Order: sequence, then structure tokens, then C-alpha cells
Amino acid sequence: MNHLPIIIRREYLNRVRNRSFIIMTFLSPLIMIALIAVVSYLSQLNNDKVREIAVLDESGIFEEVLKSDEKNKFTFVGETSVDSLKEEVKTNELYGLLHIPAADDLDQYKKNITFYSEESPSIVVIDNLNDVISQELTDLKMVQNNVDLQHINNLKTRVNVRIENFTGEETSEFGSILKLIFGGFAGYLLFMFIIIYGNMIMRSVIEEKTNRIIEVIISSVKPIQLMLGKIIGTSLAGITQFAIWVVLGTVLLFVVSAILGTSLSELQSPQQQMLMEQASDPAMQNKIEVAMREVLNLPLTNLVIAFLFFFVGGYLLYSSIYAAIGAAVDNETDTQQFMMPILMPLILAVYVGVFTVIENPHGTVATVFSMVPLTSPVVMLMRIPFGVPLWQQIVSVLLLLGTFLLTAWLAAKIYRVGILMYGKKASYKELYKWIKY
Repeated sequence: MNHLPIIIRREYLNRVRNRSFIIMTFLSPLIMIALIAVVSYLSQLNNDKVREIAVLDESGIFEEVLKSDEKNKFTFVGETSVDSLKEEVKTNELYGLLHIPAADDLDQYKKNITFYSEESPSIVVIDNLNDVISQELTDLKMVQNNVDLQHINNLKTRVNVRIENFTGEETSEFGSILKLIFGGFAGYLLFMFIIIYGNMIMRSVIEEKTNRIIEVIISSVKPIQLMLGKIIGTSLAGITQFAIWVVLGTVLLFVVSAILGTSLSELQSPQQQMLMEQASDPAMQNKIEVAMREVLNLPLTNLVIAFLFFFVGGYLLYSSIYAAIGAAVDNETDTQQFMMPILMPLILAVYVGVFTVIENPHGTVATVFSMVPLTSPVVMLMRIPFGVPLWQQIVSVLLLLGTFLLTAWLAAKIYRVGILMYGKKASYKELYKWIKY
């Protein structure tokens, strides 16, 4: 008799009825929304602070270029000693003091300008000061050498190389970044799902083995059915939890916006505000149109179908390994010796995807790792947005499913013996013996 549906139902109900599962299912979105709101609010408070900087410009040549803005207020002071001015800045709790001494040669300013502050100043502030002062000194040196600045500026040319495939379809650099984001998100989602719910399967097996419940269950159920039932049942519970997170998170965003009387999206950083201002620029609008065209040109249908195949195949492959490890040990402490061989392919897949796929998605390294079953679920999902031949995707899926069947068969052999073994730490040699039984 096939007990697989009964086991799946039992595992699913046991998981979703668990108190900790219910609490984390509904508490996690609340925590995430609260963190987003707090970080956005604190970021807004930090961005609203105006930095008051006193400037002692003994050269008299930088007052025109050091202009105040929404975030920085420059106050030029008359002739006075640096020491007394430092005390005044400290007493009035100003952000800092910029001292520009007089110099006979413009090259002397390279090392003579000093910024004094009570605490370490922002790197952004110092970089901006360096850029503004450096540009002004460069312009002054050009004027000293009888160089026409207007002529130099007119000679500057900015080139944007158009990217187009052989069929005449236009792409862009942004399109490559967008493809990496789509593929990276899919691969990262699978990576986290495997780790979170794979560990859940392993703990479930260890718990039943420790409580000796497994001895009763195994008398009427085949080990392979019990293992697959745990994997599928826990997977369905994970999908249920993820769906609740998405729905609840969306609802909470609207609720928080209504309570605060504002949208969280309005709590923006200066960079976001700058982007919003640039959106009205015709050149920026053209870039936005290119970005929208890149989104529409993505192989969305291929991405969705491939995501389902590789997500399910990759999760089943690693879950069978987690279940076998759970059956081979008596407690979670003993699992550490077996975890590294599982995590290494996943970590390697992420690194290959991030550092190789973006550079050359159709290169040898990316292609090979997108075929290897232990890394293909992550790497292939990152490659597909760049356009992967259908035959490569089919071969990769078949290799993944074939490896899952082989792994499930081997894991079932370990599972069959391991679930009845107590008080003995399993080694790789012992696992090999169990497989041969």
C-alpha cells in the first residue's frame, strides 16, 4: 500500500500546526516591516542634519566654490588664529573647521589644507571637499598657463557606446545589470530555501529518531516513502509560509503607511531624492525608457519555467541529502562533520554566479557549473536572463533530476539503516557500509 500521501499530509500538518512555526510565520513580516520603518526613519533623521562648517580661507580663492547646500553650510570667518577658531567651533558644536592657509604656489595646497573636527568626519564630506578644491586648483593652474578653460570644456566628449545584437535588437549596460539582479535573486532565493528548510527536514528526522517514534512508523512504512514524505511535506509547509509572508508583508506596508499618514517610500535617502529629481530630465527619461525596454526584453516565460524546474530539482536533491544526514546522527551537534560537503557546492555556486556569470555568462566556467547538478540550480538561474540555449537548459534539468534520483536512492539506503542506529557516531566509512547493505 502506498502511504506516501498520508506521510506528506502528516508532515505538512505537523509543521504548520507547530507553535514556533505559526509564531515565526506571522512575526517575521512584522519584524521585517518594523526594521525597514526604523532604518528609514533613522536614515531620514540623519539626512536632515545640516553640517555647519567654519572655513578659514587665508588664500581668498575658494569662497566662490565652497557653496552651502541642503546638507552642508559653509561659514567663512575673518582673519583670526586657528587655535582660537578651533575652540570657538568646539564650543558652538559645529561640524568642523576647514583651514586653507595662504600659499605662494598652487602646488603647495596639495598638503597644506586641514579639516579639524571633534569626531571623525564623514568620508562623503571629505571626498566632496577634495573634489571641489582639486577642480578649482586645476582650473587656476590652467589659467596661469594661459589655457582657455572654455575651449577645454568644449573639447570634452562623452561617448555612450550602443549595444546591439546581430538581429538588430538594442540592449544596454543597464540591461546586463538587470539580468544579473533577476538571476541573482532567483539563485539566492533557492540558496536560502535549501538551507532553511533542508535543516528543518534534518531536525525533523533527528527528533523522531531520538523519540523512538520512528521504530513504530517504520514497521508499516517503507523508508523511501517516509523520507520522500518528509521532504515533500516540509517543502509544502515552506511554500505556505513563504506565501503568507508575501501577502502579510504587502498588507502591513499599506497598514503602516495609513497609520503614519505617509508612505515608507517617502523616507528616502539623498541619493534616492537625487534620482527622483533627475527623472524629470529628458536624458534621464530616455534612460528610463531603455530600462523599461530591457525589462520587457527579459525572457520572463523562460525564467519562470526554468525557476520552477531548477528550484524544485535543486531543493529535492539537497533535501534528500539533509534527510540522510538526519538519519545518520543522533543529535544536531554530530551533523557538523557532514554539513561542509553540502554547503561548499552551494557557496561555490553563488561565488561562480556573482563573479563569473556577470563577466562572461557564456564562458566555459559558467557553462560547466551550470551543468553540474550540485551547482546548476543557482548558476543556471543566473545565466538564463543572458540567453541560454534551450538544449543546455534541458540537459542541465535532466542531469539534475537524474542526480536527484540517484541521491534519493543512496539517501534511502542510509536512511533505512541510520534511523534505527542509536548511540554510535556515524562516519563516512559507516555510511559507505550502509549503502552497500
